[in-house]
Amino acid sequence: MKVVALVSGGKDSCYAMMKCLQYGHQIVAVANLMPADDSVDELDSYMYQTVGHQIVISYAECMGVPLFRRRIQGSTRHQKLSYRTTPGDEVEDMFLLLNEVKRQIPSVTAVSSGAIASDYQRLRVESVCSRLGLVSLAYLWKQDQSLLLQEMITSGIVAITVKVAAMGLDPSKHLGKELSVLQPYLHKLKDLYGINVCGEGGEYETLTLDCPLFLNARIMLVESQVILHSSDSIAPVGVLHPVAFHLQSKAESHSLENTDNIPEICKEKVGFLYEVQGDTEACDAICQADAAVDDSLKLPEHKFHISRTQKGDTFSICCWLQDSCTTSAGMQEDLEVILKKIESLLVEYGFGWEYVLYIHLYIADMGGFSTANETYVRHITQEKCLFGVPSRSTVELPLLQVGLGNAYMEVLVANDHTKRVLHVQSISCWAPSCIGPYSQATLHKEILHMAGQLGLNPPTMTLCNGGIMDELETALDHCEAVANCFNCSIFTSAIIFVDYCSTKIPPSDRSSIHDKHQAFLKQTRAFNLDKGNNSEALNPIFLYLLLPDLPKGALVEVKPVLFVAEDIEATIGDVEDQSHSRSTDYWGFRHADWHESCIQKCIVPGKLCAVVLSVSSELAALICDKDKGDHHQNSVIGSQMDRVLKCCFYLLDKIIMENDFGWEDTMYLRFYFPTSLQVTLDALSLMLTNAFSELAEMNRNISIGKEPIFNLVPVIGAGKSSASMNDIITCELMARK
Repeated sequence: MKVVALVSGGKDSCYAMMKCLQYGHQIVAVANLMPADDSVDELDSYMYQTVGHQIVISYAECMGVPLFRRRIQGSTRHQKLSYRTTPGDEVEDMFLLLNEVKRQIPSVTAVSSGAIASDYQRLRVESVCSRLGLVSLAYLWKQDQSLLLQEMITSGIVAITVKVAAMGLDPSKHLGKELSVLQPYLHKLKDLYGINVCGEGGEYETLTLDCPLFLNARIMLVESQVILHSSDSIAPVGVLHPVAFHLQSKAESHSLENTDNIPEICKEKVGFLYEVQGDTEACDAICQADAAVDDSLKLPEHKFHISRTQKGDTFSICCWLQDSCTTSAGMQEDLEVILKKIESLLVEYGFGWEYVLYIHLYIADMGGFSTANETYVRHITQEKCLFGVPSRSTVELPLLQVGLGNAYMEVLVANDHTKRVLHVQSISCWAPSCIGPYSQATLHKEILHMAGQLGLNPPTMTLCNGGIMDELETALDHCEAVANCFNCSIFTSAIIFVDYCSTKIPPSDRSSIHDKHQAFLKQTRAFNLDKGNNSEALNPIFLYLLLPDLPKGALVEVKPVLFVAEDIEATIGDVEDQSHSRSTDYWGFRHADWHESCIQKCIVPGKLCAVVLSVSSELAALICDKDKGDHHQNSVIGSQMDRVLKCCFYLLDKIIMENDFGWEDTMYLRFYFPTSLQVTLDALSLMLTNAFSELAEMNRNISIGKEPIFNLVPVIGAGKSSASMNDIITCELMARK
């Protein structure tokens, strides 16, 4: 990608540019925001470093690329963490600056920044990029600061301190010192006082005088002045004001050696300074000019299938098109009508997209992913989700084979705004970015709903090339990185892992997936124990689903759900089987020893109940008292399937009741069935509806709503083991008090 780099003059923005080159991008321009008054060194700003701005003007000549600058007119008006377009805010200065860069260099598609740990800064850069249709690159994000500082010095960045504001840093001693000289002392201060060695807490700021990007010249600071802002005896604050400097030409100039890949604007303006004007109060009008959404598509009437769980504070809504094979015009139309239907249901129930925690987007053909995504982002926007965009998982299902059309959605909804969302849109080295209105994870009432993770290399967003085991381990690494942002780990807090497995995985490799998954968790546990984390761990459930295809042609996608306790003292406790007899025998079923073989459960007493039931053809034979030798999937049909589904409800009811939960606590209930099953979707739906109605008649504590509480999900195969994804029916239930 062609990149414009936001530069402050500090080490971080320079090293971020170097990382862009490392990952194959091209820096075609640099952009800088500076005080309105040249004599002012520092502004009261959470966003911008301005100390040393007098020298940044030299970057154009040093690097041989155009420099776009703007004098900051705005102030900090929008102080909440997540930014919304606010006329007169200092963020709008960045918008105007980058908008002008994009206008003059249309080939620019990305913005580089040096954000390491500040969500405040990252979210504002991402907001501006989103409005301008640019990709945010933040290759330093979440990197270990000690390693990062060493890399910067080793890479050849020559930077001096131009501001100090921390215990142990003295303006008279430490201003103007090179980082390579101060590095040991910074580590000492970290051990003594816990400072951030890269200065992410505002401990110090730097000015880069030379680096490998400065192909034409280096900056020589001839004269400077120490200005004391605070003489505090513990942590005095001072800045270094440049008085005189000049450029020292380098022996070989490389700026124009190869101009073939440089845009015309750059050839014309290499070393050129362009000052950007404009009023921050007018930014809203610029945005609105590009924000119009064409909602004029006239949609035909459709027959919908709707399901909804009855839990009052957190419930799921599922929507698919019935008989769409005869009326569908394709992916866009099917998804369009489903999105509009769900939105209308949310409004009917008194909600909107801002209440949605998680979205499962099922599509019939992964080749239509781009179309599906474009349709999705027209309806679910960051503007509609003021408390954070939902997390999302998108996979291909055999929808057309069972008459479900091209798209099918399930949304998990909360009745409050207490969710906490992690949404990192910047491409970085941390974990895969989510560029658009879908987030990495959403925490709500102690349950962390994580987006499906692929085995992507984060800096390039391309799949690992080491096969299924490499992809799986990388995806699990990403799950752990996301979990760490919520102060938890997948090895201690995972309730369930749903692994979507592509049919592209050779059958001989499928059996190793579960073993690899378990080995990774053991390895992570050992690593955490070495770091002193002795937290008790949940015993997670594993569910493996065999699907036709996954995004980017991945072989595996991992979707974990975690329990993140608010009360650390009562985190896990004794989560072993605390069940006691409260269940009732229905339909003539009685307890049998083999029941345990089909049940996986994870119970946090008084908090949550997660269950997966896996019914193989062998177990179906036991349920139906069939001939032991007749164990094929297609042999379980008609009344026999009805008996199997009733047994599923019997077992689910038994687990729920014995652990002091009720059906009213159900957040979602999914039934996965293979397309090879010789029972139609409509027949399955009717059997399940009738079975649950019968259960409600026998158990007066169960209330029946106008919609069924279950979702039917067609798959190629499913099972509790990756080696045998051949269940005839698989149930996944999550309940929370």
